Amino acid sequence: MSKKNVVVIGSGFSGLSAATHLSHLGYNVTLLEKHDGPGGRARQFSEQGFVFDMGPSWYWMPDVFDWYFGQFGKSASDYYNLVRLDPSYRVLFGAASSDQLDIPASMAEFEAMCEHLQPGVTPGLREFLDQAAYKYKVGIHDLVHKPGRSLTEYLDPKLWMDVLRLDVFTSMSKHVHKYFKHPKLVSLMEFPVLFLGATAQKIPALYSLMNYADIALGTWYPMGGMHKIVEGMESLAKERGVDIVYDAEVKSLEFNGNSISTVNTEKRSYEVDILVNSGDYQHMDGSLLPEKYRTYTHEYWQKRVMAPSSLLYYVGLNKKLENVRHHNLFFDEDLRDHSKEIYETPKWPTKPLFYASVPSLTDPEVAPEGMENLFFLIPTAPGLEENDDIQQRYFDIIVDRFEKLTGNAIRNHIVYMRPYGYRNFRSDYYAFKGNAY
Repeated sequence: MSKKNVVVIGSGFSGLSAATHLSHLGYNVTLLEKHDGPGGRARQFSEQGFVFDMGPSWYWMPDVFDWYFGQFGKSASDYYNLVRLDPSYRVLFGAASSDQLDIPASMAEFEAMCEHLQPGVTPGLREFLDQAAYKYKVGIHDLVHKPGRSLTEYLDPKLWMDVLRLDVFTSMSKHVHKYFKHPKLVSLMEFPVLFLGATAQKIPALYSLMNYADIALGTWYPMGGMHKIVEGMESLAKERGVDIVYDAEVKSLEFNGNSISTVNTEKRSYEVDILVNSGDYQHMDGSLLPEKYRTYTHEYWQKRVMAPSSLLYYVGLNKKLENVRHHNLFFDEDLRDHSKEIYETPKWPTKPLFYASVPSLTDPEVAPEGMENLFFLIPTAPGLEENDDIQQRYFDIIVDRFEKLTGNAIRNHIVYMRPYGYRNFRSDYYAFKGNAY
């Protein structure tokens, strides 16, 4: 019997994973990628000696990557050198050193930091993290491996006995406030859910599993940049026989009866028995599929609450920085106000929170000698129209605050800057409403 032909669209993490697993199972797999290299939103580019990761910059949940590579008898260390960051990151609530928290990798030091802010909090912190560890175990090691094709998959008596322990009916905000009173600790515990698609008042407390990933499992960095993960996955895919074709954007589909028979790019066509889409769901459903095969209507999509978009800036400096860490969260403005401007009354943020990554502090190879690689991110509501003036205005806002809060003068030391926002997410990935996640 001849092998079935599988086409996978998109070479992000999920596309590379799906293609590799299917090829490993004996299918004849071709992976089609729109861009000239792998990674999807985790692409990388170089300019003037600076190497910029375009998307993900936090390496959390190292066990998930270990599990993935382990499926093929490999480990992450076969493909890249992973280092744990200590401190994991810095949170800046103001310019004074007393308003800045360096989050230690050591659990004992983390407990001491929390105890200093909120005396007597340690027993509650431990209970909070014990619950988060359980949610992580069930959520990441069990629930996410279910295919999600039928509710019957979840008719597990043990799972339903544990529903209350998973806090699916309690908000993240209420759960956090049960244990933490100090506003800095509340912000620290609520921030990981900012990118999930709702405020902490609406996200279920199941997602405190993210706090376990953050605090207990730690923040890591693959030397050479996050794209080293992509390079490792690409290498493994090729080892397992996947044919990866770049500059191959899918333009149309042909059908034989009710089955997709052919996938067309500008350069050639591919016969297919099975098609796996790892690109934007709405683009496939609303553009590539003929209307009679679509799952959802235009009206349905317009009513969806999307995860945030982002306004990004890739910056090269001709100087070294002081008083910053690899990861820096600027929470000198109100986290809840910004969250509401993303989810409840979508508009450009009045006083944006932002994040700055300086990977060259850990990895000298991503910037020329004596210079610094700087990455800014502002979470924004999806679907906001932007222009060059808006991009420049927000860049000026965060540069002013970065200089004030860190004591680093950078404006006159910028030798490279590239903004990236809603328009780019739409054009590069067909991201619905320009969402970044």
